[in-house]
Amino acid sequence: MKKLMIICLALLSMTAQAQWQRPAEQTSPMTARKFTLNLTEDGKAQMVCFLPQKPTGKAIVGIPGGGYSVLSNTHEGTMASGWLNERGIAYFVVNYRLPEGDRSKPIGDVEQGFRIVRDSAQVWGINPNDVGIMGFSAGGHLASVISTHSPFEVRPNFSILFYPVISMDERVSHVYSCRNFLGEGQKDPALVREFSTDKAVRRHLTPPAIIIMSSDDGLVPPLTNGLAYYTAMRQAGNECALLVYPSGGHGYGFGQWFSYRNEMLATLGKWLDARQTPKTDAIRVACIGNSITDGHGIDLATANGYPALLQRKLGNGYWVKNFGVSARTMLNKGDYPYMNEMAWRDALAFKPDIVIIKLGTNDSKPENWRYGSEFRQDLVQMITTLRPDLAQPVKKAKKKSKKAQPAPVAKPQIYLCTPIPAFKSTWNISDEVIANNIIPIQQEVAKEYGLQVIDLHTLYANDGDKMLSDGIHPDGKGAQRLADIIAGAIAP
Repeated sequence: MKKLMIICLALLSMTAQAQWQRPAEQTSPMTARKFTLNLTEDGKAQMVCFLPQKPTGKAIVGIPGGGYSVLSNTHEGTMASGWLNERGIAYFVVNYRLPEGDRSKPIGDVEQGFRIVRDSAQVWGINPNDVGIMGFSAGGHLASVISTHSPFEVRPNFSILFYPVISMDERVSHVYSCRNFLGEGQKDPALVREFSTDKAVRRHLTPPAIIIMSSDDGLVPPLTNGLAYYTAMRQAGNECALLVYPSGGHGYGFGQWFSYRNEMLATLGKWLDARQTPKTDAIRVACIGNSITDGHGIDLATANGYPALLQRKLGNGYWVKNFGVSARTMLNKGDYPYMNEMAWRDALAFKPDIVIIKLGTNDSKPENWRYGSEFRQDLVQMITTLRPDLAQPVKKAKKKSKKAQPAPVAKPQIYLCTPIPAFKSTWNISDEVIANNIIPIQQEVAKEYGLQVIDLHTLYANDGDKMLSDGIHPDGKGAQRLADIIAGAIAP
């Protein structure tokens, strides 16, 4: 009798567990192929791949959560495959190695996943310019690290962050995520700040994001994590959306038990559909410059600065990216040299077909122009780094009796923009130095190296009414005027 009671209790326990067990994952009929790839030689990191029946070209790399101590890779991983494949989106779940004191392990695994996806894009029906990342909780932190810290080649084109850990300060974040990711580095304030990713957001360079949270999340405080990332993105003028639901707690992922699941998926679907994707063969245009390129004083400059307006004017046959950074100089001995910036490294990695260089305004300041004798050599350094074939100046070809075949156009085509006029001497910027010193050097170098000049100083001279009150930066109408001039030069 006693043995019978034990068996009954065991059966009851198993029944109760079965009632609470989450539904088993099933592969969607819209999934064409499912397979697993090793990301490390020992197979300790893997990527589960779901390719859709009708690919749209979009892809997402999924990063499960688990506090950097386990991987919650069902409801925060593979469970999303059906919904994504039905939308024609290829999906890749990275089962990364846990840090165990070495944060380079999970970072390296995700970066390797991105390399494989982009390298295999043509075979898998993916647009390599439309690969996003989707992270949950601690995986949301890892996704935000890849979005803010990783090199351009493995940085996502967009980010989806579910209730993300953002801060590495354990006083305002998830304690164990912080400790497990940083290890002994948790005691180093510099490392805590470096990997608190709201502090690492870069204007124009950090990809657009959508953040999904619940107000009653008691595990990862929304105010000091997801909201902090949104605030940093918005202050930088980067595209970012924020969804906060009244309830749901933490850790629901794509689970059916999340009461706002349908609303969340509908909004997320619209957000994904609205993302404009560059064509794989689009002409790449890199806009290099200072605060005028950056869009200083223009709200949401990523969408409203001159490079964004140039994109709209040129159309989807072009892919225009803004690599402007405020206050930067061409001079390597200036107060803020452009070629020291992440934006410069990104511009090179972008592998542009066309480069618009608009630097020189800040170089005219007395504290910078004292090194003016080096302006020419620094300009040449930038040009020859972009175009190593120009290490030797262009020489005039000798006339031949027979008509020579036209040489192929070297890439990238470089356009030197003269600075727009400084209508005021704000911040010690000198239009006299610009006109009499900087522009002659630009014209001389352009002639010597066979480059085209866009003379903004002349063409913008009558547009003083399209400036902010500082007399240095164009307003919204001025940004449109710049876009019109530059578009007319590169795509007449």
